[in-house]
Formats: sequence, C-alpha cells, structure tokens
Amino acid sequence: MEIIRRSIYSKRIIPFVDKGLIKALTGQRRVGKSYILFQLMNEIQQENPSSNVIYINKEQGNFREIQTDTDLSAYVADKLDVHRKNYLFIDEIQDIAGFENTLRSLQSEEKCDIFCTGSNAKMLSSELSTYLSGRCIEFRIHSLCFCEFLEFHRLENNDDSLKKFLKYGGMPHLSKLALTDEIAFEYLRNVYSTILLKDVVARENIRNVDFLETLVDYIADNVGCIFSANNIHKFLKSQRVEISVNVIVSYLKALSNAYIINKVQRIDVRGLKKFEIGDKYFFEDLGLRNCQQHLEFSQDINKLMENAVYQHLRINDYQVYVGKLYETEIDFVGIKNDSKVYIQVSYLIVDEATREREYGNLLKIDNNYPKYVVTMDAFASGNNFKGIKTIHLRDFLQMTAF
Repeated sequence: MEIIRRSIYSKRIIPFVDKGLIKALTGQRRVGKSYILFQLMNEIQQENPSSNVIYINKEQGNFREIQTDTDLSAYVADKLDVHRKNYLFIDEIQDIAGFENTLRSLQSEEKCDIFCTGSNAKMLSSELSTYLSGRCIEFRIHSLCFCEFLEFHRLENNDDSLKKFLKYGGMPHLSKLALTDEIAFEYLRNVYSTILLKDVVARENIRNVDFLETLVDYIADNVGCIFSANNIHKFLKSQRVEISVNVIVSYLKALSNAYIINKVQRIDVRGLKKFEIGDKYFFEDLGLRNCQQHLEFSQDINKLMENAVYQHLRINDYQVYVGKLYETEIDFVGIKNDSKVYIQVSYLIVDEATREREYGNLLKIDNNYPKYVVTMDAFASGNNFKGIKTIHLRDFLQMTAF
C-alpha cells in the first residue's frame, strides 16, 4: 500500500511517542487519519523493528465483534507481548462503546503506547477529557493543504491547480479519481451523506433532517458572513418556517462536532476580548461545501478564498478569530503561542476604495506583528504598503509560518 507521507503531522506526533500520553487523532471522516496511523506505525517499526504493533480498524469487518470496552480489553490482552514494546492503534474508536474504560486501564498499567482516531468532537472531548485528563494529547487532522494536494494529484504549481483545489477541496481519496465535476462531486456527495447520517443525525439524534440539510446550505451560502442563530431564526421566520433558536444552536453545534463546519468567534483586537454574539462559519473541506452547491466561481471566489485562508491557518496550528477594531473588521487574526498574524482577503484590488478598506483596516492595528492582504490580483501581489505585505493566495497557501 502506497503511503504519501504527510510530514506536517508526523513532526507533531512523533515527539510524543513513548512519553506516557495517549495520542488522539481527531478530525472529519475521510481526511486521512487512517493513513497517518499507518505512517506512524511504519516509522515506529523502522525505529524499533522488534516492536509489537496491535492494530484495530472499526470500519473493517474482521473487527466487527469488538463492540464494547470488554471486547476491546479481551482483544488487546490476547495480543500483548510482555517481552516486547507494545503499541496499540485503534481507528474510529468512537464506534466502541465505553472505549475510555479500556484506554484508562491500559494507560494506568503502562502496558502499551496508545494511538487512536475519532470522527466526533463531542464524544472525544467529553469522554477523553473527563476520564483521561492530563494523560491524552489531541492532534487535529485536516484534509489536504494546497502543497499536499499538488503532491497527491501530481499537479504543477500553477493557477489552474489552485482553481482545482478551491473547487474540489482536499479529501485525499480524490487523488485516485478523475478531477471532473461528474466523478469528484459524486464521490464528495457520498462522503457528505455518510458524515451527515453517521456523525450528525444518528449520533446526535437529529429529528428534522430536512432542516439540517437546509441549514448546511445556508451556511455554505454565507461562508465568511457574520451571523447568529437569531439571524437564521429571523430569516426562516420571513420564509414562514418556524424553527426555534435553541434547535438552530443545537444543530450548529452538531455540525461542528462532526467537523463539517468550524465556528470562528470575533475578538476585540485591542484586548482579545471575545464577543458572544455574531460568528463566522467555515467548512472543513471546500469540496464538501461545493458538491452541494451550484458553484459559480465569479460569485463564490471571495467565499472560497476566505475559507481556504482560514483552513490553511488552522492546518498550521493557529487559533483563528475574526478581528473587530472599533467599527472595522479584520478578516482573520491568527494566534500561535506568543505570535499573531492579521489578514485581509480580497479577490482583486481594483480601486482606491478597496485599497483603503483592506489596507486601512490593517493600518489601524498599532503593533508590529505581520499583516497581510491575500489576493488573486497578480499585479498587486508582492507589493508592500507601509509594512503590509500583499501576497497571492497561491503563495500564501504554501507558507507554514507567517
């Protein structure tokens, strides 16, 4: 089996091998968590050929009988080798009822080094944080970044490849398929349905599936726009649809728990105070957003660009917020350790009004952290204006530090 190494994740995870911590790889279904497990298994066995690797994948039929923590404990006990270093890898662990009991026991007895993947944030954050506090470290896995997309699809680094990335997104399995609307979107629609049914409807006991799908469409149409559950409630009421604010909030949370969408809060740039009302939502993968829409690049390009910039910051481990400074908005504030970056996104910088809005907002920020205007304007890219760097989206998506 060919494995294309995604080094951005192995570099983060390998330092925690054999350090007494459970490594939990979380993220949306089909973003490649299983292959990163294989990657880690290969690296461990290369480093220590005598190691004993125990692998369980709940999506494979031969592991179907492992339904509960009792089943899991029995299976692992039978595979452990007291004469060798043991490593336990469990894929899609949320499908094992009470899994945390087994992990807690194995962890406390130091019988093996544990790696697991999960596709539901609610389940992992609640059970793991409650029962394994201080003994578990989470690594969020995302769909392919632009550089990985080029490598997986064997594409040249050019604007046509960027357009394909913005259109079809970064689900790894697409590299085995033709990048055409008919084939790629058919696959993506099936992935979308699986996530919606397994990780949202079934796991969260969603009753109004029609509204759930309508809500996803609404978010897709309003990527990069500030709105709240109250806004959605008022809009629906104007359409003579009665859905309570509480239901809307719970459905938004369910979609976030399944990693379909990500909520981005607003903060005051001056003091990093968070605002409780008004958020933005972005999709975990652009392909899943686009496969449900009638995509028009000319109309959607700003939404696609903002979503791509947001996702790239998250892939590079930044906490991302929307900035508010007096009456102006900063598209993104990225925070990582003690560093910050401020970003405005603009498709083209065609007139003075656009220039004043994009650069003027950033100039109001009184500090020396990096500031960027990300654009698709080839003529503007590469220019600096009073310390603000103008960069083409394609170049920005190849950066790992800002």
